[in-house]
Amino acid sequence: MRVLGLDVGDKTIGVAISDVSSTIAQGITTIRRKSFVEDVKAIEEIVKKYSVEKVVVGLPKNMNGSIGPQGEKVIKFGEKLKEVLRIPVVFWDERLTTLQAERFLIEGVDMSRGKRKKVIDKLAATIILQSYLDSQKNS
Repeated sequence: MRVLGLDVGDKTIGVAISDVSSTIAQGITTIRRKSFVEDVKAIEEIVKKYSVEKVVVGLPKNMNGSIGPQGEKVIKFGEKLKEVLRIPVVFWDERLTTLQAERFLIEGVDMSRGKRKKVIDKLAATIILQSYLDSQKNS
C-alpha cells in the first residue's frame, strides 16, 4: 500500500510518497499553494498516479503538545482533503521536522540557503512520512 506524506504550510505543501511496501519514504515534489481547489487537484493527481491508499498530514503542535493556530489550519485542510479524496487521512506530529530537515541539509549536504528553501518542505514531508511508516512497523 502506498502512503502519501504532506507537510502543509501557508505557501507550499511538501509531498513525499512511500514505496509499495510502505517501508521507505521519498520526497517527490513541492506544491506552491494557490487555492484550496487547485491544491487539492494537484494532490488528487498524485494520489491517482501512485494509487495512494492513505494520506499522512504533518500536524504542527506547540512544544507542550497543544494545537496552535497553524495546527488548526492544517486540521481543517486535512478534514476537507479527506472528504474530497475519500481515503483515510491521518495526522502525524511534525514537531521539529523542518528544523531536522534544515539541519540535515546544512550539515549533511552543505547546501546554500537558497537551495535549501527549494527542497526543505519536500524533505520535511519525507521525514514526517518516514516517522509514520516506522511507527507502523513497530506497532
